[in-house]
Amino acid sequence: MDFQVLIPVMRQLALEAGAKIMQVYDGPDFEVKSKSDASPVTEADEAADAIISAGLRAAFPEMVLITEEQADSHALRAATFLIVDPLDGTKEFVQRRGDFTVNIAYVENGVPLRGVVYAPAQGRLFYTREDGVSVEEVAGEQRVIAVTAPDNGALMVVASKSHRDAATDDYIAKYKVKDMKSAGSSLKFCLVATGEADLYPRLGRTMEWDTAAGDAVLRGAGGQVVRFDDHQPLAYGKEGWDNPFFIAYAPGVVLHK
Repeated sequence: MDFQVLIPVMRQLALEAGAKIMQVYDGPDFEVKSKSDASPVTEADEAADAIISAGLRAAFPEMVLITEEQADSHALRAATFLIVDPLDGTKEFVQRRGDFTVNIAYVENGVPLRGVVYAPAQGRLFYTREDGVSVEEVAGEQRVIAVTAPDNGALMVVASKSHRDAATDDYIAKYKVKDMKSAGSSLKFCLVATGEADLYPRLGRTMEWDTAAGDAVLRGAGGQVVRFDDHQPLAYGKEGWDNPFFIAYAPGVVLHK
């Protein structure tokens, strides 16, 4: 893959999809439908997916493309592929809470090497540059982002806003926590990547399109994402595209089982 070509395409498609999402978000009431798994979907999800998938297929016709909103793609198997969640955090979108994202990632041999996470309602755009270093773009200017050295006696923890449960709280209780915040969508990875949080545990169901872009951004900022059960790196290209429970963190955090 030519990253000199890939990164500008992913960035531009994320911005275009985000603009379309905001048209729906800022407009009159929109219809919320239920998919076969009972999760919500809106016209914003579908419109953003159409923009991104058309753009990626035009630019990279030979690449396998996996996208949440196209069920036919879920039957594909590959170790190297593009993967998209056109609107991650649909529940936050429907409730107009703002922390939803556009996620686009490139995975090579099971590793998410490049990604873009765009939170259009917050105006926050994160992505990996061609060289793999992660940046946040503000007003057209790139700012290199990096995890911070954590203080294990006073950790900053971020957890899911819509999927918080007792098991997550019990796990977080094993750490000495200075501050706890909730966030929706893949923004949680980005908060660790910028040093706004040290630890993001996820003890709940996610799919690879939910995590690949945020995982890539965090890796490019010096962070890591590991399986909850054995602390091995979270791999991609799994059958069914389901993730196990995982922990995203800044190196230096002493992980508990």
